[in-house]
Amino acid sequence: MNLPILDITQFHNTGNIESFYANDFATHISNNKHIISHPHKHNFYLSVLFTKGTGIHEIDFESYHIKPGSVFLLRPGQTHFWKFTTKGEGYIFFHSKEFYEATHQNKNLNIFPFFFSNQNSPCIYLNKKTMGLVEPLFSAILKESYSKAILKKQKLINLIDLIYIELSRLIVQDNFEDLISSKNQSMKLYKFEQLVEEKYKTQKSAIAYAKDMNLSVKHLNRICQKTIGKTTTDVILERVILEAKRLILYSDNNLTEIAWDLGYNDYSHFSKLFKQKSKISPSQFQKVYLKKE
Repeated sequence: MNLPILDITQFHNTGNIESFYANDFATHISNNKHIISHPHKHNFYLSVLFTKGTGIHEIDFESYHIKPGSVFLLRPGQTHFWKFTTKGEGYIFFHSKEFYEATHQNKNLNIFPFFFSNQNSPCIYLNKKTMGLVEPLFSAILKESYSKAILKKQKLINLIDLIYIELSRLIVQDNFEDLISSKNQSMKLYKFEQLVEEKYKTQKSAIAYAKDMNLSVKHLNRICQKTIGKTTTDVILERVILEAKRLILYSDNNLTEIAWDLGYNDYSHFSKLFKQKSKISPSQFQKVYLKKE
């Protein structure tokens, strides 16, 4: 089974605004069961707030609990699917990068912590007070998506901004001073992650990435250790293993072909690295995960 990559145009557009979609969650699930009932990716940004319901939301092979007050924020390319034990209710909206950034030259989604780094959690749990701040904004986006008023797109983007700002404040309120003091290092981490995303199949060496960034290997490693508590090699290998898991489950290639695709001519070496990171071999992972399905 190949992993589908969904586009906004595949969803019924509530307000006929290009590259944007909003709905209440229960209606969204009911209307789109045929395309979202199995693991999939998107080519857009997705935000969900749950007001009711329980279950599991699996994102890139990590499981997060669905419960009232849970917010999920996904970047393009992440693999996910839902498993509900009780019916989910709430709000959902999608938008493309271009939709959000086109109205202003300096708008950039990467300023928000949940979109800034692959290492940041895609899940936030709200308490009663923060739910009171965020839920009306999600509700306002749904209402505005049906509106025929002028400057509709601008208002939607402003409401999205308010949601992202409130959620960002929740994430960084405890370490705001550290965030400001390490801004230069954070930008270097972001650049490193972007390079890894481009080159992980062909370039595995920390030395090569440091050279690309005009840094010493030690300096790049210090940045990774200080900002996310991982080594440079950890970041590279984790990206390789994530893609390996996706390919093992959702491509038609055998394990040896997958290793080749990821830049490993020696399958035994690839299998050893996979087991080192996942505590399980590629073949065992495939068997265990397919049983879960």
